[in-house]
Amino acid sequence: MLKKLLILGAVSGVLAGIAGLIYQKVYASSLGDGFTNVAKPVNIMISCILGCLIAAVGYFLLSKVLKDKTEAVFNLLFSILTFATILGPIAAKLPLETEMPELFPGLAIPMHFFPALAWFTLKPLFAKSV
Repeated sequence: MLKKLLILGAVSGVLAGIAGLIYQKVYASSLGDGFTNVAKPVNIMISCILGCLIAAVGYFLLSKVLKDKTEAVFNLLFSILTFATILGPIAAKLPLETEMPELFPGLAIPMHFFPALAWFTLKPLFAKSV
């Protein structure tokens, strides 16, 4: 089960990372700045993949304790933790030379939801095996 969860985590992370990169490009083309000096594309990919892999391990550990209630508890925890992570972009101190720093949360906050969205989207495809 752990192997399939890790595959789900990796695929979800890659999907979320790709969505994040696309969103960054659209954001930059719309507003003129994608904050690539702060939100580097490689960091977007790594954080999405790492977040989903951690979620996979968390799901596995919860399933050992909660059995039939794993899905509901995991989804609630993943959602709460996702909302908690948006505090980072809100409190971020950008370099002084950054133009229009007030636009940064508009880029970063939606990206924090992409890993959870990717996981919730792909999980039904793995439901029978996980």
